Amino acid sequence: MRASTLIYLFIAYGLLNSGNCLGAIEDEDPLLFDDVPLSELITYPDWFKESFLDLQEDLHEAIAGDKQGIIVYFGQKRCAYCKRLMQVNFKLPDIVKYTRSNFDVIPIDIWSPEELTTPAGETMSEREYALKMRTNFTPSLIFYTKDGQVALRLRGYYAPYQFRAALEYVAGEHYLREAFPVYMARGDSTLRFEAEDLVEEDFFIPPPFNLDRSRFPGDRPMAVFFEQGNCHACDVLHTQPLRQEAIQDLFGKFDSVQLDMWSEVPVITPDGDSTTAREWARKLGIFYAPSVLFFDENGKEIIRLESVVHFFRLRNVLNYVLSKGYLSHPNFQQWRSAQSNN
Repeated sequence: MRASTLIYLFIAYGLLNSGNCLGAIEDEDPLLFDDVPLSELITYPDWFKESFLDLQEDLHEAIAGDKQGIIVYFGQKRCAYCKRLMQVNFKLPDIVKYTRSNFDVIPIDIWSPEELTTPAGETMSEREYALKMRTNFTPSLIFYTKDGQVALRLRGYYAPYQFRAALEYVAGEHYLREAFPVYMARGDSTLRFEAEDLVEEDFFIPPPFNLDRSRFPGDRPMAVFFEQGNCHACDVLHTQPLRQEAIQDLFGKFDSVQLDMWSEVPVITPDGDSTTAREWARKLGIFYAPSVLFFDENGKEIIRLESVVHFFRLRNVLNYVLSKGYLSHPNFQQWRSAQSNN
């Protein structure tokens, strides 16, 4: 993608994220919604491919149709984030047209026992495939190239401008030249204004940021918030779920720090490396603000939230970490399933 095209995308979708662009579909802020599981089942767009769940064959048919590859959509029928993807992003004419022109989209139910063949030729159930691909959060989308390789993974819901950039990143084969965080940062930096103060919380630990747990374990788990100034999604996080008393009480059981992902502020990471917030974010592959990474008492990353998150999902993740559910269930969705069956 030319720089001018990328700049246009961030102008069109990023700066107009208050919801008054692109007509009635985005009359509401796309980031504001209730994430309680739905009472009614989601229906897929009629242009999603009716697959026989042989993803090798689906990929061959996409190539024969002069497309760039396939997108495997991992979802749940009562997932509020999935509904947002369907009713916002996949209702925008330009996103629909671009997606259909460049990809075939194959839906997968992460709980289904139905058998499929993966792009690599393996046979397993949809549920097993979702676990293998570590789709901790739905919707998850995995972009497969013409040669069956994974070009990009998106875990969770993203606003239309970011989703459009992801489509362009794969369709334009930018993955051959640069990582997605670099691609996103290049576009975002063209519109960066003078930095604003980050929204702080009482439970944030002030600098200096010595997060080292490699020699001496911490007394409790750690949450690291990567944010940036002029960040609408960050404002939503702080004014919505983080205002809930239940969420604040849970974060009171963590060591929590907030970093500006573009800052040169010194940081000693949980594994003992001396670096800066900016360089650590780059090394971790952070491209979305806010991202929240959770570490255990020994400094090992447990799970991360790197897409839109609201009360229900955030509370579940906090309980997953605090209960040490990751020790028996390394996959978050497995833990969620076990909890619902108890």
